[in-house]
Amino acid sequence: MLQNVAYIPHFLSAVIVVSIMQLILNPNTGVYNMIRQWFGLPVTNYFASVGAFKPMYIISGIWQNMGWDAILYIAALAGIDTTLYEAASIDGAGRLQKIWHISLPGISSTITIMLLLRCGQIMNIGYEKVLLMQNSLNQASSDVISTYVYRVGIQEGNFDYSTAISLFNSVCNILLLLLANAIAKRVNGTSLW
Repeated sequence: MLQNVAYIPHFLSAVIVVSIMQLILNPNTGVYNMIRQWFGLPVTNYFASVGAFKPMYIISGIWQNMGWDAILYIAALAGIDTTLYEAASIDGAGRLQKIWHISLPGISSTITIMLLLRCGQIMNIGYEKVLLMQNSLNQASSDVISTYVYRVGIQEGNFDYSTAISLFNSVCNILLLLLANAIAKRVNGTSLW
C-alpha cells in the first residue's frame, strides 16, 4: 500500500495531482481542514493564499517524484556488492558507518547523474501544474517564466517577445547544466559526457 502511494503519483498527470490536492485542501470538505478544525485551528483556503502556493507546489512535486527517485536509488543500492557490508560488519562497523562508507560512495554516481538531470530543469519549472493551481488570488506568487511566456505570447499575442524570453530561459538552462556538469566532473569524476 505504501509503495503504491509513493510510486503512483509519478505516473499521474498534473491535472489529477492538482485535483487530489484540491480535494485534500478544500476549506469546506477537505480532510486537512477537517483535522485542523478537530484540533480547534481555523479553516484556511490554501489555494487562495499567496504564501501557501510555493510550499504546496514544492510538497506536491516531492510527492509526485519520490517514488520514481526511490526506484532509481534502490536499484543503485542493489548493485553494491553485499560482501562489502559483511566485511564492514566483521570489522565492527555500525549501521551509520556502513551507510556513510559503503552505501553513499556506492550510489554517488547515481546521485550525481540525478542532480545533473535536475540542474537542467531548474529554470524550466513547467506550466501545467502552475496553471492548474494558479488563480487571481495567488497569481502574485505563482507566476513563473513559463506562465509569463504563455500569458504574453498566447493571450496577448506578443509572439516575438515571448519567443525571446523562452530562448533566454533555454540558454540559461544549458549554461547551468554545463556548469554543473563541469563541477561534477572535477569533484566526483562522474558527468553526463
